[in-house]
Amino acid sequence: MTVLSRSCALLLAIAPPLSAQSPVRDPHEVQPERPTIATHAGTVAKGWLELEEGGEWDKAADGSRSFFAPTNLKLGLSSNLQLNVQVALIADPRIRNGNLTPGDLTLGVKYRILDDAPILGDFAVLPSLKLPTATEGNGGTGTTDFSLLLISSHELGQVEMDINTGATRRTGDGRSAPTTAYLWTTSFGIPIRGPLGAALEIFGYPGTSGPAGGKGIAALLAGPTYLVRKWLAIDAGIISPITGPQAHAVYTGFVWNCGTVCGHHRGT
Repeated sequence: MTVLSRSCALLLAIAPPLSAQSPVRDPHEVQPERPTIATHAGTVAKGWLELEEGGEWDKAADGSRSFFAPTNLKLGLSSNLQLNVQVALIADPRIRNGNLTPGDLTLGVKYRILDDAPILGDFAVLPSLKLPTATEGNGGTGTTDFSLLLISSHELGQVEMDINTGATRRTGDGRSAPTTAYLWTTSFGIPIRGPLGAALEIFGYPGTSGPAGGKGIAALLAGPTYLVRKWLAIDAGIISPITGPQAHAVYTGFVWNCGTVCGHHRGT
């Protein structure tokens, strides 16, 4: 049994199921986690698939440019349990002469424990396991990573707020990637008019130690979102550094509720 499997089994054992009075959501409705670094506590309905795809163009302080295209395929396992399958394509001049190459594969399980609780709001945990599926130095780190993310989501009137904090522990000697890393983030989903909204987020990665360690960063993400259909959302925006060696970036992407694995229609 993997570390991830043991952790998920422990969570299932100690966390009570959600009340039958938990709010019911239309399974056709898309539940975007992108474009922000943060994720929300919501989960895709049981048996439904949702695809998140994005593209990010970075410009570092030294003028070098890179491209990052993350993919996240989400499958609802139960009313409060979701499987995440994540991989990214990377184009960086330091990797294979800038040719597009796949990164490592990450598997995660988001488990929503609470709905509308005092202080915590909707609360979920997301343990993840990154596998060294890509070649070290050519898109991969050569390490096996275990991450745990704590997620607290709130509705402030019509504004949605998501607060995340997490930690990652990696195998290896710290030469290809720091053995321990942390993150924090707070994001807001702000309605503007009809299907038009905005995403605003402040996030950070504290400094790390070891041979591959680096300075901490904090950055601001902002941009519009648009609900094309209830099952399709698109976004775009910018990322600006506040402190540390965070690159300036622009991004765009979409989230698509693909339907059920049983082949039911999305609806309109």
